[in-house]
Amino acid sequence: MIRAFLAVELPDELRAQIAAVQQDLKQRLSRECSRDVRISWVQPASIHLTVKFLGDTDESLVEPMRAALDRVAQGHRAMSIPLDRIGAFPRPQQPRIVWVGPAEAWEHGGDAVRLAALHRAVEDCCGTFGVSPEGRPLSPHLTLARIKEGERVAGQALTNSGVMDRPVSVGSLDVRSIVLMKSDLRPTGSVYTKLWDVRLRA
Repeated sequence: MIRAFLAVELPDELRAQIAAVQQDLKQRLSRECSRDVRISWVQPASIHLTVKFLGDTDESLVEPMRAALDRVAQGHRAMSIPLDRIGAFPRPQQPRIVWVGPAEAWEHGGDAVRLAALHRAVEDCCGTFGVSPEGRPLSPHLTLARIKEGERVAGQALTNSGVMDRPVSVGSLDVRSIVLMKSDLRPTGSVYTKLWDVRLRA
């Protein structure tokens, strides 16, 4: 068995831009936050858009799943997700996750509809391999940090920093392929290995 997930990889240039935004955010929050706040920052090398978490997966399914998802990918066009704002889940006042993602206007546009359709098709395909559906739509946001303790103080610091009130210029994530990643849990964190990718229609 392997622990696996489906994802969209980031090109190196976009990863570098996100790392710079993350570093700026880290400096702003460290000035505002007390020692009661515990923030876990995601390593830039580990940032990706998770399309579907598969969990423990039988290795014998890896190749049949690639063939099935290749057929799914051929039915969907490549799309682009602009990364132009910083936000927080579940809400800015008490954040657990700080992310970079698209503006709200994008979420009502054509590419967002196409991304949702792709996600549903991937869910249906994975269901034929016995993988349970997520039960919620794909959220096209990239996690920068997780607030482990002191959410209220962190929320106040985010508000004071003003980073959520203005656009950020990071670039766009082009969704051109979906990769299968193997995840190995190590004492230093998760290590990801790409096993294969399937390309969407250009």
